[in-house]
Amino acid sequence: MNHKHKKGWIFLLLCPPLILLAVTWIVMSLWNCLLPEILGVKPITFWQAMGILILSKILFGGFHFGKGMRDFKERKMREKMAGLSPEEREKFKEVWRNKCSGGFFNRNNE
Repeated sequence: MNHKHKKGWIFLLLCPPLILLAVTWIVMSLWNCLLPEILGVKPITFWQAMGILILSKILFGGFHFGKGMRDFKERKMREKMAGLSPEEREKFKEVWRNKCSGGFFNRNNE
């Protein structure tokens, strides 16, 4: 293994845990500096801050695989659309316009 590549692997192994620890410390510090005085809540520990961070990632952020997965889905949809005739394509677009036009709360019961 090349010495240059060895440094890269060490960097990839050490960076994510260090970033997680740093972000957890930032969340804990902000919580403990701001929220006890603003909302009257108790200060939290480092591990509680990490739990809040992980829980918020699960609930609000999901586990995305970055731009690559989005590009894959977009390319797959473009391939499907390319195989349709112009009439089929317009029909497909019209169906999705009708499904999405009312918004979440204004849906018709189908």
